[in-house]
Amino acid sequence: MIYIDVNDELNLSNLHANQKKFVESNKLHTGIVGGYQSGKSTAATVKCIVFMLEYPGVPQAYYLPTYGLFEDMLVPKFDEMFEMCKIKYKHNKSSSKITTEYGEIWMRSMDNPDNIISYSVGRSTIDEPDLVHINKRANVMKRITARNSFKKSTPNQIDYVCTPEGYAYMYNFFVKKANDNKLLLNLSTVDNEKNLAEGYIEGLREQYTEDQLRAYLNGEFVSLTSRPSYYSFDRFRNDSKIEAKSDHLLFIGMDFNVGNMHAVIHIKINGDPIAVDEITGAYDTPEMIQIIKEKYKNKIIVYPDASGKARKTVDATRTDISLLKQAGFQIKARSVNPSIKDRVKNMNRMFCDGNGKRRYKVNTKKCPEYTEALEKITTDKNGIPDKTSGYDHITEAGGYFIHYEYPVKKHGYVS
Repeated sequence: MIYIDVNDELNLSNLHANQKKFVESNKLHTGIVGGYQSGKSTAATVKCIVFMLEYPGVPQAYYLPTYGLFEDMLVPKFDEMFEMCKIKYKHNKSSSKITTEYGEIWMRSMDNPDNIISYSVGRSTIDEPDLVHINKRANVMKRITARNSFKKSTPNQIDYVCTPEGYAYMYNFFVKKANDNKLLLNLSTVDNEKNLAEGYIEGLREQYTEDQLRAYLNGEFVSLTSRPSYYSFDRFRNDSKIEAKSDHLLFIGMDFNVGNMHAVIHIKINGDPIAVDEITGAYDTPEMIQIIKEKYKNKIIVYPDASGKARKTVDATRTDISLLKQAGFQIKARSVNPSIKDRVKNMNRMFCDGNGKRRYKVNTKKCPEYTEALEKITTDKNGIPDKTSGYDHITEAGGYFIHYEYPVKKHGYVS
């Protein structure tokens, strides 16, 4: 067997930073979401070859939505890579297998889960899982996991590369169910422009909508069926690792709903807001007060739903806002709530203004429900966020604080 210097032959130094991170990652699950022709499959095939050379004789598997994609895309890509490495291979079409002196790669279509049987591999690559029909997807993933059983000295990885198709499998697996075993990376088509035909990116921009470009050019998760309300929010670019400390002044936006109260806790750094925590599903105002006081001993300013000045959800004598005042919180609220369109517009301006500045940050780890709601809530044809989605309460809570403290123009606020 001939020793091959992977770095020289595959020229890993030419990979984009996130392609290289994908190849080098030892996480149990590493994923790439990227735009069209952003280099996802290049990273995937490079990692297959690197694995083959590091674990000679250990079989691996590569999964695509249909068998046609193996002939159209994958085999030509492997042919190019093997040529660079001077590795001889055989492609057996009848068994859908690539064989080399270093090991073999089983190729299986996710369109037919019944064929994912009777073999054992030490690593798997899943390409475009979002394109697998939702009725087959769960069965496919279970079968792939069951095949990943070949015993070797290190844990058997299952890696993913995908163009994001809304909030489908990749979002749920890597974002909503994130843990320390997983790493998600992003690739933009623009980063791979030097390897693309002249005018390719301009052609995409001419054919696709703004939201489609966020997915198919930037590799972002975005609703492709309707307009996102908070289209300026990006969980990566607006992310913050900062947490609340005991000496921070806390600014809490709050939405009143009997049986389902929400609050978003903020701090300010250099005058800019950071959402650092959330409280969801509190039953009523007294329970919300209790939760806040148990969690925080800080000085607190609450920015509540203005309707709380009249609502009496506990008894006939005390309004919700009067309860917050009696608890010792300073209250800042307008006499009426801002218009929905103004509040949403102002949130988008703070998430990313016309100059690309992102003033409003969110600790996505500490605020998972707020983050998900900001990503998923959509607007109707009149530009009003969908109140049937369940994502409106917590986004309104954050919006009350932002609209009060960071208005486009100062209004006559009532404290």
